[in-house]
Amino acid sequence: MASVGHVIVGMCAARVVCATASRREWLLSMVAFAAVAMLPDADVIAFMLRIPYAAPWGHRGASHSLLLALLVGLGIGGGLGWLRGQLGRYLVASVLVLASHGLLDTLTDGGLGVALLWPWSKVRFFAPVRPIPVAPIGLGMLSERGLSVLLTETLYFLPLLLLALWPRTRATRG
Repeated sequence: MASVGHVIVGMCAARVVCATASRREWLLSMVAFAAVAMLPDADVIAFMLRIPYAAPWGHRGASHSLLLALLVGLGIGGGLGWLRGQLGRYLVASVLVLASHGLLDTLTDGGLGVALLWPWSKVRFFAPVRPIPVAPIGLGMLSERGLSVLLTETLYFLPLLLLALWPRTRATRG
C-alpha cells in the first residue's frame, strides 16, 4: 500500500479513542496513531541491510505479523494509555491499528504476501480479493504510477478519512 490507508486508519483510531478529548489531544493522538499505523513499514530498512524481501525480517515479514502487532501494540498502547489515563482504550486501539497494517497489505495486488502468522509459519498470505494496487517502493512513488496508486488508495479510504476529520462536538469539561 502507498501508506495513505494506514495513516487514515490511525486517524480513525484517534477519533474513536479521543471522542471527548480536547482538540489539541485529538490532533496529537491523530499524529501518534498515524505513526503507529506506519510502524510495520519500518522494515523497509531491510533493503538497505541487504536482507532479502522473502526473509522472515524482510519487507512484509515479521514486522507485519499479528504476534508483533499484539506485543508492540500492548507496549505502545500501555505507554500512551498510562500517560493519558485511558489504558484500555489505548491498548485496544494500538493493537488493532498495528494488526490492520498487515491485514490491509494482504489486499494489495503485488509483492510476496504478508507473514501474518510468523513465527509459527513462514507462509505469506494474500486476501482472496486484492483490490489495492501495490505501491512502488522508494523514489518510485514520485512516478506517474506512484501518483495513480496514491489517488486510488485515497478514494478507497475516503469514507474513513471523512469520518476521522468530520467536525467534532466540543469536548466535555469534567
